[in-house]
Formats: sequence, C-alpha cells, structure tokens
Amino acid sequence: MDTSRKAPRISVIVPVYNVGAFLDQCLSSVRAQTMNDMEIICLNDGSTDDSLAIMKHHAARDGRLRVVDKENEGYGATCNRGIDLARGEYVAIVEPDDYLLPTMYEDLLAFVDSFSGKIDVAKEAWFDVIDWDDPSVERIVSGYLYKRLPTSRTVHTVDELPELLEGHPAIWSALYRREFLSQRGIRFHSYPGAGWADNPFLVDTLCQAERIVYLDAMHYCYRNELSGGKGRPVDEERLAMPLARWEDMTQGIAACGVDDPLVWQAHYQRGFNYIDDIIAQGGWESPRIKAGIRDALLTMREDLVLGHPKLSPAKKRFYLEQIGRTDTPKLSSWPYMRHLAREFAVRLRAQGLAGACRALGGFSRQKASGRDAEKVK
Repeated sequence: MDTSRKAPRISVIVPVYNVGAFLDQCLSSVRAQTMNDMEIICLNDGSTDDSLAIMKHHAARDGRLRVVDKENEGYGATCNRGIDLARGEYVAIVEPDDYLLPTMYEDLLAFVDSFSGKIDVAKEAWFDVIDWDDPSVERIVSGYLYKRLPTSRTVHTVDELPELLEGHPAIWSALYRREFLSQRGIRFHSYPGAGWADNPFLVDTLCQAERIVYLDAMHYCYRNELSGGKGRPVDEERLAMPLARWEDMTQGIAACGVDDPLVWQAHYQRGFNYIDDIIAQGGWESPRIKAGIRDALLTMREDLVLGHPKLSPAKKRFYLEQIGRTDTPKLSSWPYMRHLAREFAVRLRAQGLAGACRALGGFSRQKASGRDAEKVK
C-alpha cells in the first residue's frame, strides 16, 4: 500500500458474501456519492456467486475502489479486516444488499465539521425498504429513528441519546472516527457467518464514545428482512442468536461502566423486542429457547423493568411470571398509554397517518414483548 498518498476523509467498508443480485446497485450508489474524498474497500468473504466479478468490474472503472479477495471468515472478521486496512479519518460500513442516496457522506461530513473538536460517532436515521422482492408492493418508509430525536446542536454521550440503543442497530447509518476505534480497541466480534455482529459493535461504539452527534436525516436505504417467518419449522440456532447477542451486549454495557438507568432501559427494550420476535416465530415451543428467554429476563433489574414506561403491563406481567414472582404488584397502564400517544405522534410526523396507524396496529397485536424484527444477513 502506498502510504505516501494523502489519507481520504472516509473509508467505506463493504463486506461481501454472495450478494450478486444487489451488489451492482450498492457499489454504484457508493461510487456516485457527491463527496469524492474517500476510499472504498470491498472485501469478498469467499463468495461463490458472481459477487467478485461485480467488484472487479467496479474497481476497473474507479481508482478509489479496491478489492480484497479472501477466504470466508464471517461478517465480523471481514469488517475488522476492512477497518485494519482503512486510512480514512472516518470509517463507514455499507452492507452490500443496501444502497445510498448520493449526498449521504457529503451531508454527514458537513454536519461533523460544523462542530468544534473531534466527533467520535456521527449518526443519522435511514429508510426501510419493505417487501423489496415484489416491485408492485415495495415500500420505502422512514426508519425507527427519524423524527424521534432532534438534530444535535451540541455533542452528546449515550446517556443523553439512549434511543440510539432501542431500535435496529443500524451501524451503517453512521460515521466512526478511525482514531477513536483504534484508541479504544473497538472491533467487531468474529462470530461465524453473519452472526449479528452489528449488535455488540453498536454498544461498544456508543457506550465508549465521548462525543456523539445525531443528524435527523435519511440517506441509507436498508432492505428489511422479508416477512414470512411464521409457519416455518422452528430453527433453534437461528432463534437463539438474538438472545446470545443481547447477552453479549449486556456484558459490553457493563464493561463500559454504564450505570445510567435510561441506557439500561433502552437495552431492556431491545431485549423485549427480540423476545417478541422469537415468540412470534414459534420459539416458545422449544424448551431450549424458552429457557434462554427466561435467563435473559433474569438478568434484568426488576425496578427498571417495572418502571419502564415503554413496556406494557402485559409484558411486565410476563416478565414477573418468568422470573418466578407470584406476588404481582399492581401495574398502572397510564405510563404505557402515554408512550403509545407519543409513539403515534412520532410515526405521524415521520410516516404520515397511514404509517402511524400501521405502527399502532402492530403494538396492539403484540403479546409478550417487542417491536421490530431484526434482519439477519
């Protein structure tokens, strides 16, 4: 590598494994960014389809893009290889089945540069691409964070922005200062396959960052996991994955010395989200998964669960049952009703009346816990 060349502002890392159907759109959108001062590091993680050929095609036409062809190591190890190779002031992650609007990095960098001093993590909202396999019904809607938080006017720590820990990890709708990652020794966990490695990375970056900023804008288009999990045979390994990663995140938050109750409640909400999705996919039928859910709930502080305004009384009763409490205290519905009203207002601002009504309908259908299903890549 020619170390004499001026380092770019951004290193864009694209970990690739068998995504030939989407990769051309992804790389075209990265190359089309209006901010040119970047390098694009495409890492082929042992693909067996035409992904490598597509990467080489783009590399031949854009000197900013280089291809690293290697044996399969998994998503986390592949991202780590990219971070180690990166020379940019900031690191960005792009998943190869997603795509970007043209001004994403120009707008994020301009936002970062509007603050004095160095920014560890710059975060923004994103678009969810729904039912993308059928153009006749495909929808592009605002993601969880949009209109939930105001654009930052000053720098923050995670205890001031706990909402960043609630919804999808969305580690790709962000910039990370490379020196910050190196100084703190932050890397992805090297799980096999996709492994939900984005979950611990979210905690490790946000909980160690001293200067976080949030831009309430959307440029990243994220293909959600397709619906249709119901009715499939219960896959214990797949359903156990979010519980294992939630436990890894729990350990990560504790290791960072975080004691703010709002941060922990945001993390607990993610845990209930995962549990709800697991149960919806039939996980309660598996003694192993049922025990894993109970173990996760036992790690939660009872006072923070019962005092959590975003958890319904039904979920709190479920929690008490699973931890073995027989003397169920009286649980008021008013905090949760106020939460639903605020949530409706957020969705109304972000998605209009139809989107807000869909979200409220989703809340009414939930049984044990949770909200969004995570996409497993």
